[in-house]
Amino acid sequence: MKLQISKNNFLNLDDSHANLKSSRVVIVPFGMEHSVSYGHGTAKGPEAIIRASHEVELFDEELKCEPYKKIGVATLKAEKIASDGEGAIEQVREITSEILSINKIPIILGGEHTLTAGVIQAMAKKYQDITILHFDAHADLRDSYLGNKFSHACVMRRCLDLKNVRLVQVGIRNISNEVEDGAEYDFWEKNQKRIKTYWAKDGFDIANKEFIKSLGEYVCISFDVDCLDTSIMPSTGTPEPGGFSWYEVLKILRIVGDSTNVVGMDFVELSPVKNSIASDFLIAKLIYKAISYCI
Repeated sequence: MKLQISKNNFLNLDDSHANLKSSRVVIVPFGMEHSVSYGHGTAKGPEAIIRASHEVELFDEELKCEPYKKIGVATLKAEKIASDGEGAIEQVREITSEILSINKIPIILGGEHTLTAGVIQAMAKKYQDITILHFDAHADLRDSYLGNKFSHACVMRRCLDLKNVRLVQVGIRNISNEVEDGAEYDFWEKNQKRIKTYWAKDGFDIANKEFIKSLGEYVCISFDVDCLDTSIMPSTGTPEPGGFSWYEVLKILRIVGDSTNVVGMDFVELSPVKNSIASDFLIAKLIYKAISYCI
């Protein structure tokens, strides 16, 4: 497949820093919305993030540079998304595989969390072992939800169907155990060799050596915006109180970038609210910080 570059790009960069040939990062807008179960609107997430990114200051006062200049950030044109969940997962898998084949780092903008299944299918083919660093309020380990195995509530279970995938979760504060959905908590308990969960209620020690060791060599970050506290991130479909602050997330991202190889990312479940731009801007700036720390 041919990757089509958009002029309406993330960070509003000029062509010299946003072309496919020289950029290390490729942004993929993918507003999949097939299985949302509470608040709606995540299909509009990519557009809102890109629009907000045009207002992000390109100079980073912490790093004392303009990181995009040494990295390069290309943005693909948004494609029409398949009308069924499995088709959309296959679509994002193909796009991710194509980006990986030219040795670029894909960053997918959702859209609902289900899309991560396609991203990880592509990653698991390229890398012998891959760890998902999963920022979320929810464990997402159901086997099915409302009769759908490809629901956003099942995405990490689908990723773990692949034997060379491990999961490290941070910010989790919600897990179910309904038998009809596949007994999520029981599955989590029985799979501790492949799943490491840092519960929000326990706090998070950024200097935790076990955390760094658990990440392995190759990491794909999957960032559900509801991992953030609702006081700073109300614009999401399934909000949960008790989440991360801005600086807590930045500290985690920086130590991850310093400690391992981040080979891809996705940012999902932003549901933009009309006339409320703070959440859109927060995620746009967070993505730029993640690129700056991890690439």
